[in-house]
Amino acid sequence: MEIIGEATKNVPFEIREKYPSVLWKDPAGIRDKLIHAYFGVNLEVVWLSVKEGIPEAKPDIKHILDEMQ
Repeated sequence: MEIIGEATKNVPFEIREKYPSVLWKDPAGIRDKLIHAYFGVNLEVVWLSVKEGIPEAKPDIKHILDEMQ
């Protein structure tokens, strides 16, 4: 989640603007919480993000990558 969040922060603004349906801020926010342990880390929230958030985002990310090729 830390790596995904960091990668999300480095997606160019133009791409984030072109694909507003992707929740770009969520992975970055989780990354910040994990790295800095703001008020502790809720492992249930992290697991839910891994279990549901990544599979939900995968088709959108694949679509973006396919369009870029």
